[in-house]
Amino acid sequence: MVNPGRADDGQKPNSLAIAEQDLIAARRKFLTVIRATAGVAFVLIGALTYGVAVIAVAITDGRGAQYATTAALLSLVAAPVLVVAVKVVVRQVKSADAVADARQHRLDAEGRHRDLESKLADALEMADNESEALRVIERSFATVLPRDPIELLLADNSHAHLTRRASTSPEGVAADCHVGSPQECPAARRARVHQFPDSEAINACPKLAEREQGRCSAVCIPVSVMGRTVGVIHSVQEFGRVVDESEIRDLQSVANQSGARLGMLRIMAETQLQASTDGLTGLLNRRAFENEFLALRGRSRHSSAVVAMADLDHFKIINDTYGHETGDRALRTFADTLRLTLRDKDLLCRRGGEEFAIVFPECDLASATAVLERIRHELDESIKTAGLPSFTVSMGAIPARLTDDLDDLLSRADIALFEAKRSGRNRVVVHESELDAAKVDEGLAGWALAAPESTTL
Repeated sequence: MVNPGRADDGQKPNSLAIAEQDLIAARRKFLTVIRATAGVAFVLIGALTYGVAVIAVAITDGRGAQYATTAALLSLVAAPVLVVAVKVVVRQVKSADAVADARQHRLDAEGRHRDLESKLADALEMADNESEALRVIERSFATVLPRDPIELLLADNSHAHLTRRASTSPEGVAADCHVGSPQECPAARRARVHQFPDSEAINACPKLAEREQGRCSAVCIPVSVMGRTVGVIHSVQEFGRVVDESEIRDLQSVANQSGARLGMLRIMAETQLQASTDGLTGLLNRRAFENEFLALRGRSRHSSAVVAMADLDHFKIINDTYGHETGDRALRTFADTLRLTLRDKDLLCRRGGEEFAIVFPECDLASATAVLERIRHELDESIKTAGLPSFTVSMGAIPARLTDDLDDLLSRADIALFEAKRSGRNRVVVHESELDAAKVDEGLAGWALAAPESTTL
C-alpha cells in the first residue's frame, strides 16, 4: 500500500512471488509444528502411561484391577494433553488455510490485472485517434473503480497546461481537480503515485482542500511518455476509503498504457500533419489536396462544386523590394484570410509560390464568386492589421463536378485566373463553360507572346 501522502518508489516485489513464498513458509511451519506436537505428545503420553501404571500397581491388587485403574487414571491425565495437541493442530490448519486463501486472492487479483492489461492494450491499439483512445480510457476507469469519480488531465503541446480530457462521475460527483499545470501537481511533478487518505491531513495535497463533497480521500497516478510527464489520473473517494494495492496497480497500468498510446498517436498526428501541409502557411500541400479531393468525391452526396485559383499580384516585386521575410508574411496573411472566410468543408491548398487552389463543394458559382469577392476585400483589412505593404490578389473560378478530373478543373480555373491578370489584376473572373476557357486560352496565348519579358504576375 502506498504510504499516506508519500510517493510509491515503484520497487514493490511481485505479488505472486510473495504469495508463493508465504505459502511455502506456511507449509514448512505447519509440518514443523505438527511433527513437534506429535513428538511432544508421544513423549508425554508415554511418560504418563508409565507413571500411571506404577501408581496403579501400588494402590491395587490383581492384574484386572491394575489395568482398569491404569486406564482410568491415564484417560484423566492424558486428556488435557490431547486437547492441547488438537488445538495446536487446528490452529495451524486455520493458519495454513488463511495463507492459502491469501495466495488464491493474489492469484485472482493477478488474473484480473492481466486480463485488464490485455483488453486495454487491444482496445488502445484499435484506437485510430486521440478521441477514440480517450473513450477507451473512460471505460477502463469504470472497470477499475466503478464507485469512484476519476479523471484524466493531459498536458497540451507546450506542456504548460493541464486540461480534463476523460472522466467518469458515478452518482454525478466529479473528481474535479483544479490543477492547472504539471508543475502544480505533486504526482506529476515528482512522477510518482500519491495517495491521500485524509484531505485535511497536514501532508495532504493542497488542491484537495475546499472540495464541494467535503472531507475525502484521493489517489493520483502520473501519466508519462518516455520519462516525461504528460498528465495525471486523479480519483477521489469518500473519507475513510483507501484504494487497495491491486486497484492502484490497475490504475498504474491504465496510466502507463494510455500514456504510451496517446504519445504515439500525437507523434503520428504531428508527422501526418507535417507530411500533408505546407510548412509556411499551414494549408494543404499539393499531394494532400489531391487526396482530400478524392476523399470528398467519395463522401459527398452532391457532385456540384466550384474550383478556383488565386495568385498574389506582383508578388516578385514585394520580395525584391521588402525582402523574402515580408513576402512570407504576405503569404501567411493571405492564407489566414482564406481560412477565416471560407467554410470548414472547403478545401484550401498552396499549389506553390504565391498560387493557391480552392474547392467549394456543394456550392453554386454565384455563391462562390461572392465569397471570393469578400476575400479580396477582407485581404485589405488583414494587410493593414499585419502592417504589410499593400498588395492584391487575382482569382479565377469555374463550375465543376466532383467526378471530373482534378488536373483538368485546375487548368480551366487557371485560365480564368490569367484572364483576371490580363484584365488588370485585383479581380475575380468566372468562366461558366469550357467554351469560355477555350476562347480565353487563345487570347492568352497571343497576350503571352506580345507581353514584354519584364512583365510580372
